[in-house]
Amino acid sequence: MANSTFNGPVRSENGFEQISIADATGVITTNFDIDASGNIDSSGTIATSSTLTARRPIITTWEASGAITSALTIAQSGSIVLIHGTLDNVVNIPASSGANTGAYFDFLVTTAVGSGKTTTVAIPAATGSTFYLQAQLAAGTAANPVITNAGDTFTFVAATAVGARCRITCVSDNGTGQVWMATSVGTPISTVA
Repeated sequence: MANSTFNGPVRSENGFEQISIADATGVITTNFDIDASGNIDSSGTIATSSTLTARRPIITTWEASGAITSALTIAQSGSIVLIHGTLDNVVNIPASSGANTGAYFDFLVTTAVGSGKTTTVAIPAATGSTFYLQAQLAAGTAANPVITNAGDTFTFVAATAVGARCRITCVSDNGTGQVWMATSVGTPISTVA
């Protein structure tokens, strides 16, 4: 087929593929694919003469001064979640699904957690779900990290200072149970239960 030139968008409901066909065997190889959901898979090198800019999404749902209970979605993976800790907050992570594996979120306390208050990050109830947490005390002096896998709820405890942070990454999700690796630093030290 000859080259075609279009004026306007090329649209497809089922994706796009660039293929090559081996002369000797007729075997078809897909070199570049955009599936029906917009996911891109390429076996080649992507080059550009333009400047690529990328910014991580910032989620402010829990930065309100009131108590917030809400859930993250898998589409928000890679986001920074800001935490206003004046009142009790609950952040529910996405429900168990094989699509969660590799997802990650960063949490940053922007207003100190109040006296007698907490902000928790909870794995939805599922058998076998847990956090593997390495928590570090940020006390301005050397402090040994704590490692625990004792539960499915990570907590920025009462009086957690501004600047405390945590990254969680889903390392396993079989559709019924999740394992999230968590690393945190803060004063006082965060917990998992």
